[in-house]
Amino acid sequence: MTERAGGRLLVDQLVVHGVDRAFTVPGESFLAVLDGFYDVREKVKLVVCRHEAAAANMAEAYGKLTNRPGIALVTRGPGATHAAIGVHTAFQDSTPMILFVGDVGNRFRHREAFQEVDFAAMFAPLAKWAVRIDDVDRIPELVARAFQVATSGRRGPVVVALPEDMLTEMSAAADAKRYVPAEPHPGAQDLLKLQRLLAGAKRPFMILGGTGWTREACEEMRRFIEANDLPCGCAFRFQDLLDNRSAHYVGDVGIGINPVLAERVKMADLLLVVGARLGEITTSGYTLLESPVPRQKLVHVHPSAEEIGRVYQPELGIVSAMAPFASAVAGLAPTEKNPPWKGSAAEARADYEAWSGRREIPGRVQMWDVVDWLNKHCPEDTIFANGAGNFATWVNRFHRYTAFRTQMAPTSGAMGYGLPAAIAAKMVHPDRTVVCFCGDGEFLMSGQELATAVQYATPILVLVVNNGMYGTIRMHQEKHYPGRVIGTEIQNPHFAAFARSFGAVGEIVEDTAQFGPAAERALASGKPAVIEVRIDPQAITPNTTLDKIRAASLAAAKK
Repeated sequence: MTERAGGRLLVDQLVVHGVDRAFTVPGESFLAVLDGFYDVREKVKLVVCRHEAAAANMAEAYGKLTNRPGIALVTRGPGATHAAIGVHTAFQDSTPMILFVGDVGNRFRHREAFQEVDFAAMFAPLAKWAVRIDDVDRIPELVARAFQVATSGRRGPVVVALPEDMLTEMSAAADAKRYVPAEPHPGAQDLLKLQRLLAGAKRPFMILGGTGWTREACEEMRRFIEANDLPCGCAFRFQDLLDNRSAHYVGDVGIGINPVLAERVKMADLLLVVGARLGEITTSGYTLLESPVPRQKLVHVHPSAEEIGRVYQPELGIVSAMAPFASAVAGLAPTEKNPPWKGSAAEARADYEAWSGRREIPGRVQMWDVVDWLNKHCPEDTIFANGAGNFATWVNRFHRYTAFRTQMAPTSGAMGYGLPAAIAAKMVHPDRTVVCFCGDGEFLMSGQELATAVQYATPILVLVVNNGMYGTIRMHQEKHYPGRVIGTEIQNPHFAAFARSFGAVGEIVEDTAQFGPAAERALASGKPAVIEVRIDPQAITPNTTLDKIRAASLAAAKK
């Protein structure tokens, strides 16, 4: 075999495994890898970001969109610690991702060399696997394993540390073969028991969530849901698994859940959960189900055996990837022609439509109308990205996600995610409209990536909902410490001018009537665009105001 330097050998493995894009902030610790990219630059697009957290978030978003590991490359020490937030998001969101970290050379280890960190130890609780490649000849083996681990079972992130001196050593090692994810399938007995449980139910309810879905799997699951007339909710930030316009979609089971929907989940006698982990957010703080034995008969379908029975013991646990399970149940005959629960989907749908109806808030800008404009004017396959904060309530609750992978949001609750995710989404799908929702606090955690959007000509539309505060924390502050406001107010720049300084479009909206024309100009510009939407600080949620929260807290304290 022709000898190759470790850096080039590594890049060649990425090509073998089908990588077409990687996100980075360059560092001297992996210059040999960057040099390897030079020779394959027509095959692999290298996206240079302005912050490692953004590079990791873009890689995570890529993994969500493609079901293939998103690739990020960062340097040691500060680079890796900055990127850790993206790794944590990938872990909690079960997203396939591989972070490559340039590391100190083998000769300098264990001396607290410049920027030295034990990355295997640091990332152990944040990743599915963390490894350091000390032997250049093992690059093909260990990189192949990284792809296999990231995509098999419960998907997630892998971290690979690359010693600087190893990357310049020569190797005659042969390339690995392209990875093939290991996917478990449901057994015949699993399907028979599922049918028996469904036949004996009177109040079944279904929850879809998790990763590993495909457009075809979502369509097959929809056929099963409709054939059995099941009410179906989607787990937190997986609302795009079932067309929200479907008569059987009844809302999201997550933060700020419709109280009527929460009660419906609690009162179900059979809960069919496909893909979701049943973590804290999906279960409303572990209150929708009792642990360890739920009152509802639980059918839990998940690709990882370790997740089934982790918190809740199921009546039936099925270890299966999403696509094989959806394909299997799509072919099942309906349990009954006139089941006892007939009409419950329609009732739950009516509750959902009432919950997502128009809400009036204080101030001149009505956010429901803003979202309604987007619902009416954006193409069906528009991708909506957001990070974390009360501002996200508007898009999560009032937007109708119409197609698979039209929602890009972190279940981990990570701020700063929305803008990098939107940029990655536009790069993956340049033919689709991409809209990003940010709060004013969240936007400036990654706002510098407007430079990346401009550099790579990715015309996304960014809405910055500006209320001059860290709104979610202020809301909780007023609940628990009413009137004692500290640490939650922020002073912002002129966001439109900020955007224009990068070469992007910048607009200001201070009245609802201004939004439509501003959005039309932004979308027609062919450039990245920021619309600063200035809302009344009192409009903290669709349901209440800061003053009402404070008054209620003070009244409760007097009792």
